[in-house]
Amino acid sequence: MSNTTFETQGCTVMLAGDFPGTRKAKAHYGAQGAHVFCVSTPDTGLSQLDKAGLLIICDAAPERFHSLREAARTQGVPVITRPPAIDSGQITLIGGGPGALDLLTVRAVNALGDADLIFADRLGPSGLVQSLAPQALLVDVGKRPGHHKVAQVQIEHQILSAALAGSNVVRLKGGDPFVFGRGFEELSAATRAGVAVSVVPGLSSCITVPAAAGIPVTARGVNTVFSVISAHDPLQEHQFKYLAGLEGTIIILMGMATLEHTASGFQHQGMAATMPCAIIESGTTGEQRVTHATLQTVAQVSRARRCSNPAVIVIGEVAALPQKLLAEELAELGVNA
Repeated sequence: MSNTTFETQGCTVMLAGDFPGTRKAKAHYGAQGAHVFCVSTPDTGLSQLDKAGLLIICDAAPERFHSLREAARTQGVPVITRPPAIDSGQITLIGGGPGALDLLTVRAVNALGDADLIFADRLGPSGLVQSLAPQALLVDVGKRPGHHKVAQVQIEHQILSAALAGSNVVRLKGGDPFVFGRGFEELSAATRAGVAVSVVPGLSSCITVPAAAGIPVTARGVNTVFSVISAHDPLQEHQFKYLAGLEGTIIILMGMATLEHTASGFQHQGMAATMPCAIIESGTTGEQRVTHATLQTVAQVSRARRCSNPAVIVIGEVAALPQKLLAEELAELGVNA
């Protein structure tokens, strides 16, 4: 079995493999509360198998433990095979998804479980990942509007230094690392430095957060195109004109500070003042809140409700679909919306 999850707290785990290949696995399962002991040969493992509640083969040549694996299966001891730790450091860029811990991918969870150091952004599930990586040191490098706790060049320097020193480094970002996440800058820096780097895609908030609010970014008979933009910096007139001309859904990330400019800019380019809009705050989490408005009223309603980041803004006919569905349901029940 591989990448199988067991509850290991209080379990006695036998790690079979050569040191240092087993060192990270020992730290990982020990941090989860398991009692871990290591064996480096099949014969040693066979002599101590009666003490094990779980066998983990963590060796560059796992086939050499075939006799131990078969004996464990005969005795009903579960067996996991996992790759051994490598001596050189590496970097994994992980997309943490929109915020809910259970929207992390399985690949991301596995990578976190092998991390020595996690450099985490403010967005996504960064405040919750310690439970998935109790063996790792969590470093907060989150950015906030107008206040960058750690500059991007410093972040790159820190993750490269840690990897070059031999650590298994995870760079955890909200959403997907390649969607307004500067992930490619970090991949490029690692590549230039000769550090092994891999990317674990994440669920981007541009689709998942509207979905969590019941808003599809495309809908048959409504639209066939959607655009995702960053409004961290105010959009320019030619951008408003182009986006309005597409007649599709517009998903805006990092746009709360420029919302009034955005709403007036689209109206100036001919978009209807009655165009439905929605603001989804803290999407997919227990603090999710949805505000519906029109293009003409969205800035005023946002101020009145004190909407704030993290938020995703949806402009387009699809933004009104959940309300229309509710109205239809109420009408069937004979209730006025």
